[in-house]
Amino acid sequence: MSLKSIINAGSKIWLDSVDPVQTQKFADLGITGATSNPAIIADILSGGAFDQAIGKLIAKGLDNKQIAWEMTDELVADAQEIFLPVWEATEGDDGYVSFELDPLLEDPASAPPVSQRTEKYIELGRHYALEQDNRMIKVPATEGGIAALEALAAAGVCINVTLIFSMRQYMLAREAVWRGAQHRKNGLKGFKSVYSIFISRVDVYTEKQVPQLSENAQGMVGLFNAKQMWQANQKFWADKQLPLRQEMVFASTGKKLDWQAEDFYIEALVGSDIMTNPPSTNAAIEAAGKSYTRQIDQLPEDKVIEEIDKKVDVGQMESVLLSEGTDKFAAPFKKLLQVIQQKRESSNMAG
Repeated sequence: MSLKSIINAGSKIWLDSVDPVQTQKFADLGITGATSNPAIIADILSGGAFDQAIGKLIAKGLDNKQIAWEMTDELVADAQEIFLPVWEATEGDDGYVSFELDPLLEDPASAPPVSQRTEKYIELGRHYALEQDNRMIKVPATEGGIAALEALAAAGVCINVTLIFSMRQYMLAREAVWRGAQHRKNGLKGFKSVYSIFISRVDVYTEKQVPQLSENAQGMVGLFNAKQMWQANQKFWADKQLPLRQEMVFASTGKKLDWQAEDFYIEALVGSDIMTNPPSTNAAIEAAGKSYTRQIDQLPEDKVIEEIDKKVDVGQMESVLLSEGTDKFAAPFKKLLQVIQQKRESSNMAG
């Protein structure tokens, strides 16, 4: 059963990759969408399968950054083709591939002022969403990103708000998207938004920064945090009578702590909305042949919740993880540029 049983229990699974081989493999197993980021693109291009395509872009005179975006656009579009039948069959409720906007806009070393970041998110979001039916535009839940959401939603852009660690971020993002959605030229018929909560990074944080948590509470904060936001999301959209579901994406679902099983987060989230799993996590789940049941409604016991509320400073947690997260956004894009530079140098040497 494995992946199929997760899907049968009410969850959607998206692949945390747009690698063409992996995408097709897992689509055949019932996965209905995918996400991309610069780290994923860098890994794909490092493999050499796209050297010829990169060589053609070099010959056209494109610089490394232009090539990075051309290749990202192409790889995401190829994944979109695989999931387009899902998008059509669900009338726009599933079958999406996420496209991440320029992470250097949040680079601590070179980021422009917040207002300029917002303008750029709006410009890039509209550009990369143009005529892309089943593409979601990833916008981070930073100050500059959240400020761009209303305009993007009003323009009809399908949004995946990413890098969410706290209820505060989620609520600000959701309100901005909903304000914008109500000003869409074509109404709410095709309105779709998702909110990506990063889960396992929270438990890495508490293990280091909140060691005073008991054994029962340590490693449970990420799931409790995510399930609280899931409940809030269910409640908010319940009376809006929208044709499409506005969903949570459970991101960062791979195991991070030594004691955790490979499917620790996956099992606890089964039953609703979307989980984005790395290929290795999906492969392990499929190989295990386990049968899953709905667990999304199950919260930790009351005394664990009370301990988490008492000992975890959510504001500090958000601040630290958002800072780390924006750095983890920028660093892989720099690596992607290095990969392309190496391909350029190899091409010149061969020439």
